[in-house]
Amino acid sequence: QVQLVESGGGLVQPGGSLRLSCTASGLTLNNYGIGWFRQAPGKEREVVSRINSLDNTFYGDSVKGRFTISRDKSKNTVFLQMNSLTPEDTAIYYCAARRPFYSAYDYWGQGTQVTVSS
Repeated sequence: QVQLVESGGGLVQPGGSLRLSCTASGLTLNNYGIGWFRQAPGKEREVVSRINSLDNTFYGDSVKGRFTISRDKSKNTVFLQMNSLTPEDTAIYYCAARRPFYSAYDYWGQGTQVTVSS
């Protein structure tokens, strides 16, 4: 059974940092493209960042220069380092995995809450 699990969310002050982790069981993340998404109350889900199986990365305009996606292949984990957080970053963050050259994501985690507030 495949399971993705996000962790690392929490409450942080504006300007602070968090590092989210996406770990997998039953799946080798290294072979998949991984996306980080977020959804804030009353808003549509948006893509935050992606990394493909060749480790090419993409960032949404709102997080460019502040967030960094990376893999630790030895730990079967993908990270999202989030710096200079603002209240607008408050959302539930999800990771998802998709096969190479596929557009749809096959597996999703349950999400982790990130709240940026003073």
